[in-house]
Amino acid sequence: MAGKGYDVRNSSVRLKPENQRRMEEKRVSEKVIQRILSIKITWASAVVVLIGKDTHARPWVNWEIDKANEQGKRIIGVYARGGTEADIPPSLEKYGSAIVGWNTKSIMAAIDGTNEFQQPNGTPRVPPTSASSYTC
Repeated sequence: MAGKGYDVRNSSVRLKPENQRRMEEKRVSEKVIQRILSIKITWASAVVVLIGKDTHARPWVNWEIDKANEQGKRIIGVYARGGTEADIPPSLEKYGSAIVGWNTKSIMAAIDGTNEFQQPNGTPRVPPTSASSYTC
């Protein structure tokens, strides 16, 4: 994708074994974790959130989505294989720009600005944040 003008990076936090142990022992402050995650979000113009089993319950996922929204980032949910609508984090339902199936064309369109909302199988779904309009 670099040849098409995209700079795609995996910004997952990868820890050395000693740091992983410190995390598990709860010896790393929330402020440090927030700083690391904020740095990883800042460089991106779009943040892609993989929606898989129990994504909605994972620590830090909603915080990352909220931070991306605060920074004005485009937030795209992509159903991983086996991901369901029940796995969508609440913040993604609230701030998502698009939620699409695992399909290159849909993912690229979402990154490029198409606000499409799909079910896991790629069929259309009602956007979760769409406001109803009424005529008086």
